[in-house]
Formats: sequence, structure tokens, C-alpha cells
Amino acid sequence: MDIQLFAVKLDRPLTNAEAETFLRIVPEERRERLLRMPKEELRHEPLCAYAILYMVTRTIYGWKKLPRMRYSKYGKPEFDGYPDVQFNISHTRHAALIGLHNEPLGVDIEKIRPVSERTMERIAGTTSRKEFFESWVRRESRSKWNGAGLGSIREVESPAMRGERIIYLDTFPDYVACICTHSDARVADVRTFSIQ
Repeated sequence: MDIQLFAVKLDRPLTNAEAETFLRIVPEERRERLLRMPKEELRHEPLCAYAILYMVTRTIYGWKKLPRMRYSKYGKPEFDGYPDVQFNISHTRHAALIGLHNEPLGVDIEKIRPVSERTMERIAGTTSRKEFFESWVRRESRSKWNGAGLGSIREVESPAMRGERIIYLDTFPDYVACICTHSDARVADVRTFSIQ
């Protein structure tokens, strides 16, 4: 199976009706987590990501709803009872990225935004915002591949890095995105959607 990638851009906030509809699609344990978010508008990007994940799994696997989720020993969400259906979700300001494959993968998307030169230099050794966010999504996607979390802000060579493929993705202007995989499967072009 090719690695499938989907990105959604929110050019406007979700309506209450849209948010309620999308919330019903989300598996119960994730829904509870989203409902605990302090601001309702912070739910919009993850809700859109789960809506896309639902549509894609319905098309590919014929699922009528997203299965219950369980968590790996590091807390990475997985579909309970479907070890060959691996997914990963990332969201940032007004956008979300979804990856789907039969092997583990990690994805990350970030909106390019102002960051102090001092921070960029300290964390990524650069003064370019684009390079800073490329470094950020690379590290995030790598940590999400295995579910271990960032752990360290600095990149340190580890055994888990052997055999990995890091691929930068074309999504939306002013965004940087990346996938980390250890699969040699073809990475399909990102299919983009927009909520206008």
C-alpha cells in the first residue's frame, strides 16, 4: 500500500453544527480528550483531521465508523484490533495533516510564524524561519513515528534513525510539513482539502 497523505486548511472557523457533526465521528476516548480543551476553537483542527481520517478509512476499508483506539506503550494512538492500519495526525494553526499506511509513520505540519532569532539559533542552529520549522517538523515526525515524544529538543543520532526516510511535503503556502517512515513504500502526493 502506498503511504497516503491528506491535509486540510481551515480558512474559517467551523460552525457549531459542523463541530458537533465532526465530534460524533471521533472515537469516544479522543472525543473526551477534545472536550477537555479549554477553548472550543482549539478543537477545530483536530476535529477536521479525524473527519478526514473517517472519510479515508470509510473509502479504503469500508468502515462505518472509526474503531476504538488503544495506545502504544509510549502513548501513540492506534486502532484497537487493526495493527495493519497505522495512522498519524498533526495539527497547527488553521491546518491539519493525516498520514495512513500499513506500517508506522509520523507526520507533522507547522505554520511558519515569527520566532526569535535567539530561539531559532538555540534550537535549530539557524536564523531562517523556514529552516527552523523544517527542523521542527523533522524532529516531530521522527518522534511521532515511534510515539516516544520529543524527549530532547536537540537532534541526536539514535538507532531508531537507521533506515528512516524523512520526506518534506508540499501542503499549503506558509506551512512546512514532513513525514518520517521506515517503509520503502511509495509516498503518494498529499491530497489537500479546504474548509472555506
